[in-house]
Amino acid sequence: GRQGICRRRRRRDAFPVQRVTAPLLRYEDFPVGRSFALGPYTLTADEIIEFAAEFDPQPQHLSEEGGRASILGGLAASGFHVCAVGMRMFVDAVLSKADIKGGIGADDIRWLKPVRPGDVLTGTVLVEAARLSGKDTSRGYVTTRIDIVRGTADAPEKVLTLTNVVIIGTKSQSVGGA
Repeated sequence: GRQGICRRRRRRDAFPVQRVTAPLLRYEDFPVGRSFALGPYTLTADEIIEFAAEFDPQPQHLSEEGGRASILGGLAASGFHVCAVGMRMFVDAVLSKADIKGGIGADDIRWLKPVRPGDVLTGTVLVEAARLSGKDTSRGYVTTRIDIVRGTADAPEKVLTLTNVVIIGTKSQSVGGA
């Protein structure tokens, strides 16, 4: 039978597609130290279980009972689910507004605390490094640290951190994207 993300309908309304009408952010708009706010997004029990059933079918992600029997103490989202939600928040807040050319990967992924149904996730993206391509000055490499937290501004708890490198077009590139 069919497998993968086409097997079941996803909640397409969870993250409405954002149309960009403002000028695109370019490499030069990402100086070291710049930060961007992410979220909010609230995870539901149904989402946690649906993601786990398809991509990470471990007991602690599939039911409250399975979660209670684990070191997590209750139903918790897969770390990869939290990564996916964090990535979507990054796209919505930053990458959908940037002249993004691609990415070269993520490093240092750390799942610091369990994410439970009803947790409200927010976060920040911090530019840690930026360098122009040595081969093609129409693009640059921007290294970001993404931190995802749950809770309130008064009592946030970091649940995920990762480093990501994206490729972004420069202001000096030609109109055709050369």
